[in-house]
Amino acid sequence: MKKILMLGTGGTIASRQTKDGLAPGLTPEDILSYIPAVKNVCEVQTKQVCNLDSTNVTPEHWKMMVKAVEDNYAYYDGFVICHGTDTLAYTAAALSYMIQNSAKPIVVTGAQKPINMDVTDAKTNLLDSFIYAADDDSQGVNLVFDGKVIVGTRAKKEHAKSYNAFSSINFPYLAVIQDGILVRYIPEIPCRHAVKFYYDMKDSVYVLKLIPDILSYLFEHYDCLVIESFGVGGIPQTLVQEFYQEMEKWSGKGKFVVMTTQVANEGSNMTVYEVGKKVKQDFNMIEAYDMTLEAVITKLMWLMGREEQDMQKAFYTQINHDILFTKRG
Repeated sequence: MKKILMLGTGGTIASRQTKDGLAPGLTPEDILSYIPAVKNVCEVQTKQVCNLDSTNVTPEHWKMMVKAVEDNYAYYDGFVICHGTDTLAYTAAALSYMIQNSAKPIVVTGAQKPINMDVTDAKTNLLDSFIYAADDDSQGVNLVFDGKVIVGTRAKKEHAKSYNAFSSINFPYLAVIQDGILVRYIPEIPCRHAVKFYYDMKDSVYVLKLIPDILSYLFEHYDCLVIESFGVGGIPQTLVQEFYQEMEKWSGKGKFVVMTTQVANEGSNMTVYEVGKKVKQDFNMIEAYDMTLEAVITKLMWLMGREEQDMQKAFYTQINHDILFTKRG
């Protein structure tokens, strides 16, 4: 029987009702006691990493999770991390870059309702996570939620309250879990290299939803600017002049811009329209294509922490299925 370490970080799944609303209060042992059937799936031990509402999770907490996995990697067959749903997709993406080539599964999960409620999705999500973590073919960083297995770099929370909170963006579900049975859609390719852990993350990234008049400030105070454009990507005419001025001003000073889209599915393609094609050509701009915003942000933080010399080449290097379409136009 596989030996799995469950890491508690707080979140709704671990929350109790207080006079001020739900707040994390259950220990990993408390949570585990609500799914006695897990004893038929695997042997579980627990560790508390932190106990936070996921709104308060920062890169420092990602490092704590990575360290907990690294310190215990040799002693367990897999890991299940209980986490709040609000920033769950960011954590799943971040861990995909911070823990690479893991032949052992690192599953991130959570719930829309606390596990101690009579009606909750927490028991199913958690048990499904152990089922996936205990399977011989599971590996790498993935999210398990509502019976779906989602690649860590492809998850996005699209529903605030419903149990089917997460979708896989621009990539198929790896597998589903139905009535305790794991059904794989995509076979895992065995890891060819030793697992590697990373800790340096630089958070000098700003996401701009095309709001004018602040470009100068942003270029001055941040190393990387992620622009969430409209549709397949482009710069509105009202911003073009200021954008060109700032790009020329900061060119060669270690600043760079990544263009993504506010549309969740199907990705960007800046070569389609004049508003995007010329800007991309003039500045050899990085384009996010089919990546999720969560993966874009966390990958940039990871790359800047490594002080990559060729940022564009490194950004387009695929990690945990995070980007597929890089040859458009």
